[in-house]
Amino acid sequence: QVQLVESGGGLVQAGGSLTLSCAASGSIFSISTMGWYRQAPGKQREPVAAITSGGSTNYADSVQGRFTISRDNAKNTVYLQMNSLKPEDTAVHYCNAQLRTTYSSIWSNYWGQGTQVTISS
Repeated sequence: QVQLVESGGGLVQAGGSLTLSCAASGSIFSISTMGWYRQAPGKQREPVAAITSGGSTNYADSVQGRFTISRDNAKNTVYLQMNSLKPEDTAVHYCNAQLRTTYSSIWSNYWGQGTQVTISS
């Protein structure tokens, strides 16, 4: 089994900062891309940022320049540093990882349970 556990969400005022963490654990053989998605009430889940195992990153236009994604491959952990937060960043943020388990050769997507980020104006 594989688990992705997020932490770091919360309530902050506009202009503030938060750092999200997501640790993957279990029967992991290898992890490729890790990333963050978010889903606001009444909206579809959307990608926020992603990072490859080699450290290449990409960001949604809406967060470019404000958010920074990073990862610690030794700890199977991905981070999202969020600065200059806006009310429109309010959403449940989900961690995603493309990985292979020790019991399968198939690469699959795994999701965390989500962490709420709420930005007050």
